[in-house]
Amino acid sequence: MVRFAFAATLAAFAATVSAQQSLTITAPNANTWWVAKSVNVMSWTCQTSPYTNFTVLIANSDPKILVAPMAFIGIQMNGDCSKEITQQQADQAAGTGYTILLADPFNNTNIYATSEPFEIKALGAAYPSQATPSTSGGANGTTGSGGTASPKPNGSSSLRTSAGLGLIAVGTALGLML
Repeated sequence: MVRFAFAATLAAFAATVSAQQSLTITAPNANTWWVAKSVNVMSWTCQTSPYTNFTVLIANSDPKILVAPMAFIGIQMNGDCSKEITQQQADQAAGTGYTILLADPFNNTNIYATSEPFEIKALGAAYPSQATPSTSGGANGTTGSGGTASPKPNGSSSLRTSAGLGLIAVGTALGLML
C-alpha cells in the first residue's frame, strides 16, 4: 500500500512538471498575421519551455505555395522569447495556411511546437491592431510588427519553483513511509 501511494505521488508530480514544461508559439496566429516583404515578429512561451534552443521553420498546408517546411533560423535561443523576422529570413508570398514550426536543431522532424495557421498578407497591408511596429528590435521583449512579445525571463522560473516544491513533497512522502 505504501509503495502504491509513493508511485501515485511520483506520477502526479511528473504529470504536473510535464504539463508545465511546454513550448507554445504565441505569434503569429489566426489573429496575428504577417505582412509580406516586411519585418514581422515571432514569439513563444520561453518561461515554460524545457528546450534551450530550436530551429525555426515555416510550412504551408498548400504544396503549391511551399512543398516542404523550410528552415529560416538554424539555431534560436529559447530565452529570447521573441524574434523579429526580416524579409531576408522568411520572404514568403502572401497567402493563407502558413505555420511556424519549432524543431530539434539536430532532427527537424522532431517538432517541439507548431503555431496556429496564419496568413501572410500582401505588402502594404496593415498589421493587426494589437501590434505596434518596433523601432528598437524585439530582442528585449518589445512589441514588434505582427504580434506581441513576452518579456525575457528574469531567472526566477515558476517551473523551477514548482519542481522544487514537488521534490520536497516527494521527499516528505518518502520520509513518512520509512
